[in-house]
Amino acid sequence: MQTPADKAEKPTDDWAIEALGLRCVLGQRVVLDGIDLRIGAGQFVGVFGANGAGKTTLLRALLGLQPLQSGSLRLLGRNGVALRTEAGYVSQRDPVGADSFVRVRSYVATAWQGERWGLGLRHRAQRALAVEAALRAVDALDLAERPLDALSGGQRQRVRIAQALVNPVRMLLLDEPLANLDPQAQQRILQTAHRLCREQGITVLMTAHDLNPLLPHMDQVLYLAGGKGRLGTVDAVVNGPALSALYGLPMAVARDGGYVFIHPAGGFMAEEAAHCGHDHTHATDGGSA
Repeated sequence: MQTPADKAEKPTDDWAIEALGLRCVLGQRVVLDGIDLRIGAGQFVGVFGANGAGKTTLLRALLGLQPLQSGSLRLLGRNGVALRTEAGYVSQRDPVGADSFVRVRSYVATAWQGERWGLGLRHRAQRALAVEAALRAVDALDLAERPLDALSGGQRQRVRIAQALVNPVRMLLLDEPLANLDPQAQQRILQTAHRLCREQGITVLMTAHDLNPLLPHMDQVLYLAGGKGRLGTVDAVVNGPALSALYGLPMAVARDGGYVFIHPAGGFMAEEAAHCGHDHTHATDGGSA
């Protein structure tokens, strides 16, 4: 059986994402400053960091939605940003129309082959098969005829992921898909993402604030802080020395009852400990970076 460590050692041809020295500036602020990444095909990577650390910016840069000031990027076997038809993206915010009476089946179909609104009549059978496969992939076939405004938060997120999967993607970028969901709905999203990696070989990058729900599912962790990033297994990244070097201040990591707690050494501050598993330390990103 292949382990996460085995997957991290794939040869160059199998890297889904290869980045060197990525630099991105928003306004006058350097958000990403020399990010290096090598992520294997079919891996599940959790992306973490405090508010404004660059989680959303990184995903948008991979898609070509956010320009890079410098650095080289190779995705899915080619130089440059991912092709739209090969990378699915679920943003933090619902798109226009997601609060309407439009049926789930029609909503998912709008993204087939890059289409959005106005389905047309051509290739109707192919489109219908693609929509059915996408809904099945996220266990949402039973929602196909329901209107979007009748869905729960967890159901809506699964439908949004289905829309991102309606084309045969090789990479899936999920920006805070667990936000504001109850633990059961979070686990269903995580199990779906994990299954897509294992069964379809899709590379998944998922941003989040809370490390703990992702622990059983991730192959690697990417931590962002101060424009820098550190990528590796949980044990290699989520430890005091590694995070201290990344944050530029002494950091401590504690484990209790299966939960991981991260905080500045000598004091427990909510802003820097936004990745632990208790509500009183939870922070929100707001989608700015």
